[in-house]
Amino acid sequence: MIEKTAMITIAGRPNVGKSTLLNRLVGEKVAIVSNKPQTTRNRICGVVNQGETQFVFLDTPGFHRPRTKLGDYMVGVVRQSVADVDAVLLLVEPIASIGPQEQQLIEQLKSVQAPVILVINKIDSVEKETLLSVMAVYSLAYPFTAIIPISAKTGDGVDELLTEAGHFSQEGPQLFPDGMVTDQPERQVIAEIVREKLLWCLEKEIPHGTAVELTKFSERDDGIIEVDATIYCEKASHKGIIIGKHGAMLKRIGELARVDCEKFMGAKIFLQTWVKVKESWRDNPNLIHNFGFDLRKE
Repeated sequence: MIEKTAMITIAGRPNVGKSTLLNRLVGEKVAIVSNKPQTTRNRICGVVNQGETQFVFLDTPGFHRPRTKLGDYMVGVVRQSVADVDAVLLLVEPIASIGPQEQQLIEQLKSVQAPVILVINKIDSVEKETLLSVMAVYSLAYPFTAIIPISAKTGDGVDELLTEAGHFSQEGPQLFPDGMVTDQPERQVIAEIVREKLLWCLEKEIPHGTAVELTKFSERDDGIIEVDATIYCEKASHKGIIIGKHGAMLKRIGELARVDCEKFMGAKIFLQTWVKVKESWRDNPNLIHNFGFDLRKE
């Protein structure tokens, strides 16, 4: 029976592994991942029930210097997400120096009342001796409540992190029902999965000028879920790259997305995709809002 809750924000610079950690904690994919910076655009909630405690983890966009109105929105989400929570996890890589983005986040955290846990991720990529110097450098920069080395990829250290996070739980009612692992609507998760495959397949050709909108999401009598997804890009030349020769790239993106969508939904998916051009949509407040980003919250 849930008797305590802990609201915890996961913060860090782009590509440090925040979404990978959230998925590891939850036990299934609720946040998309790629090797591209700024993959996560919105705050994503992951719910973990352990014993009498319900953990609500907030995955945030990577903290970066924004160059578009969408970028401004994403940085605003980070600022809001480190306020009014029970604890913050500052996720960093095992490098014995503090980068400018980490330094900016640390400066923000100095004005936050919540305790901060330093989480050194990707420990599977370095020798353990390296971690001592990383811990020393960060300990001088901020009075962290705890420092925990982990690998979100392998799961090493994640149980210890969850135990430490439990120290900041508060007595209170269960916020989310049993079985609920995210606050993201199903159609939003499906749209994000399609966008993830764009990031995977297109490499650096189309960095971040894509958005996905579902125009159909319905279940047939035979249990198959029909999904129509429109992919928006910023240039006509990008449209050709996304579609590919004889439609091969778009077909590959759709096939990869369908597999993950079926895992998430636990049902067969009939997915159809289209590509349209919306020039400079990342600087258009109306289009940004249409794609599910509420600029009024920034």
